[in-house]
Amino acid sequence: MSSIRIGVFDSGVGGLSVLRHMIAQLPMVQYVYLGDTARVPYGNKSAATIAHYAAQSAWFLRNNGVDMIVVACNTVSSAALDVVESVAGVPVVGMIEPAARAAIELSVTKRIGVIGTRATIESQAYELALYTHGGTGNLTVVQHACPLLVALAEEGWLAHPATYAIVEEYLQPLLQAQIDTLILGCTHFPLLADTIEHIAPVTLVDPGYWAARQVQRVLGLQARDGAMQPHAAHVEYYVTDIPSNFAAVARQFLGFDIGKVQRASLDAVVPSSLP
Repeated sequence: MSSIRIGVFDSGVGGLSVLRHMIAQLPMVQYVYLGDTARVPYGNKSAATIAHYAAQSAWFLRNNGVDMIVVACNTVSSAALDVVESVAGVPVVGMIEPAARAAIELSVTKRIGVIGTRATIESQAYELALYTHGGTGNLTVVQHACPLLVALAEEGWLAHPATYAIVEEYLQPLLQAQIDTLILGCTHFPLLADTIEHIAPVTLVDPGYWAARQVQRVLGLQARDGAMQPHAAHVEYYVTDIPSNFAAVARQFLGFDIGKVQRASLDAVVPSSLP
């Protein structure tokens, strides 16, 4: 077991899909997962509120002795990554940049779609990152907010007829634009990957996977791609509130039982200088 500790935080449980990729690729690392379940969702909050919540989460993880922080939240990655970096005191990896670079490399036609929450799409963070890495000459980016998909994923309606109908409705503008690559710009959306791919047979980009690859590069660790080995991972789980269905939802995201979950207070002992 490595002595390296990586903090992973999200506004709720969606970041567990990112943690799953981290464990699969780097099972020797110790992890601290923090879900701000008391204040989820972040997608309908102001930029100032998101920044404050993100700073509190980063400070909590910093006080837990992590060597790196992974912002497993597209909303925070798009709206407050700089705030996390200013507070963390350790390297920080977000969702946007790794996914944008991967999409540019994977797309043949350079017609790339992005789906996410309203806050993520309205921030234009993915569009900016894609044009930064791919240029504006031969690149087309089509974005669409898909807020209902979060609830469907958490409800477990992954192959429900209603889910197929809603996904098909959401994806129509992207399919009409003839995209060949689609960024799943919300940590809940990988759960719906089979449904999305059935309706839109394009290359899917899961930001959690590419963020895990970026972590491996930054830390100089040897990544592995293979079957999940949850017994090889050591994870401390913290949430700001423990919903009655948290364990069941977590198992849906991770594929295994998580065991003990601790409650965290993000308002306790934080510097007054936090945003």
